[in-house]
Amino acid sequence: MEINLFDLCEKVHDEKTFLQFLTALMKDREREIELEKENPSSPYDSGALGWQNITIEGFLESAIAWADDTDINAENYPKAKNPWARAAQIMYAGKTYE
Repeated sequence: MEINLFDLCEKVHDEKTFLQFLTALMKDREREIELEKENPSSPYDSGALGWQNITIEGFLESAIAWADDTDINAENYPKAKNPWARAAQIMYAGKTYE
């Protein structure tokens, strides 16, 4: 059974649930690596599970950019009030934000 990372991210509220989310994010990336070995995606598209950023540098750059962009545009994207939830959102964005 595959875990919906977005749903899991939305349920983060403390350290325990944040670590559960990070574990699922890591497993999602590991699964994508396996799938990409079997059937590589186009270099101009996201990976099999939606990963846009496949290096730690790209992942962190996108996570930071998303956090900055949502901070600047807070009226259109309300930030999570709980810091654990906000951290999970930032990490999730590292996967998909370009």
